[in-house]
Amino acid sequence: MKRILLTISLCFSTAWSSAEGFHTFTPSQFVVPEIGGGVGIIDQQREKMIGEKVYRQIQNQLPLIHDPWLEDHFMVLFSQLLSQTQLGQPIGLLIVSDPQINAFAVPGGLFALNTGMITSARNMDEVAGVMGHEIAHVAQRHYSRSKEAFKGQSLLALAGIIVGAALAATSDGDAGGAVMLGTQAALMDKQLSYSRDQEREADRIGMQFMDRAGYNPQAMADFFESMNRSTSQLSFLPDFWLTHPLTTERMSEARLRAKQFPPIPYSNTRQEFAILKWYTYVISDQVSEEQVLVLAKQKNIAGTLAASAFYLKRGDYDKAQQWLDISKELKPSHNLISILQASILLGQNKLDDAYQAIVSKQRIMPENRALAYKLAEVLIRQNKAKDAEKIINSFVTKNYRDVTGWQLLQQAASMDKQNPMRTVNVLRYRAESQYWSGQEENAIKSLLHAQRLAKNNESASTKISERLKVMQSERQLRI
Repeated sequence: MKRILLTISLCFSTAWSSAEGFHTFTPSQFVVPEIGGGVGIIDQQREKMIGEKVYRQIQNQLPLIHDPWLEDHFMVLFSQLLSQTQLGQPIGLLIVSDPQINAFAVPGGLFALNTGMITSARNMDEVAGVMGHEIAHVAQRHYSRSKEAFKGQSLLALAGIIVGAALAATSDGDAGGAVMLGTQAALMDKQLSYSRDQEREADRIGMQFMDRAGYNPQAMADFFESMNRSTSQLSFLPDFWLTHPLTTERMSEARLRAKQFPPIPYSNTRQEFAILKWYTYVISDQVSEEQVLVLAKQKNIAGTLAASAFYLKRGDYDKAQQWLDISKELKPSHNLISILQASILLGQNKLDDAYQAIVSKQRIMPENRALAYKLAEVLIRQNKAKDAEKIINSFVTKNYRDVTGWQLLQQAASMDKQNPMRTVNVLRYRAESQYWSGQEENAIKSLLHAQRLAKNNESASTKISERLKVMQSERQLRI
């Protein structure tokens, strides 16, 4: 498959870097500039609405990995970097199933990275380099500031470029080009010099975020050099990105700037990142059976867990169990072992055993979404709908965009056959799942159906009507 490296200033930029993971560090005394009244045109609420619109578009148009264990690992990193900013609650983090090295950020606090970014990285610092740079774009509100510089050009047009660029990087290049066609020419000339300044600012501030969060700023400079070496291998680079070249000057500036930070001692996170990396290879179908077994037969924990996940994905539960048993000998307390074990037992319809495999670990770590959702899945299969709903609701209440959570709630509601509001609840949860998956029209239809069925229940009818109005209003936003 083609390996495409797309680099966009302003609304779509990619970064991957090299260093190690760290724990003990001393933050340097750097000051992130305040963005004052110059961002008055687009307020934070508007950015949030646009970010959520793009979130739904991406859910609908790009192949995503919905794996709570993997998502949560990178969400921890995302949150560590976001905590260095003045940004509010993020929209979320999405993992795109694509072997190309890419990542992008959207105003309001949305970040997406390709599985190829994860599998190409050597450690978590390389991913932190991506996020630090992208978060800097959002934290400095480059979209809003560019909106002013473009004197009236639509910010939704910029969001259109983001979605179009992401689509162009997949097999459906024509669809991506169609999305970008109407916006690219209008913005090209005005964007060039301004976006170069923004890229430098994102480099500088991104390094500060990394340093404060305990990651090595040298990673960003390493990335630029790696990206520069990679350009000779590219088979496709649209003109839009060619107007934003990675210059020798910018690479030199990044290296000099990174050297201003004090050294940060390495941590021992290599093994955990190797587990993440090989698990990603498996669930995104980027690895063959032979490749997995080469590593697994070395009794490497990343390899044995990957082999178990590989055979689980194939439905070969016996082989999946064999490799999981070896993993238990190597690292018995790892959360992924409990999740894989419960999944294998669910596949074999051993529901009570699956419950025992996950419940004790989940009770120790009730805040862990991956463990909670696996337990909820087991409870649904055991026809314990109310217990499952209680667990899931604790997460969906905090993050109403959680597609996996809404899907599990829909399944739980469907099993609650004694509830007179069963059908209404199924439709409500299905509507939320559809809506945040980008199927806005279908979501509205589901809510309309629920509204008709709930007409004799004043409380439910009122809630449904209010939610319906919001969905209908937000659907009018066009990218």
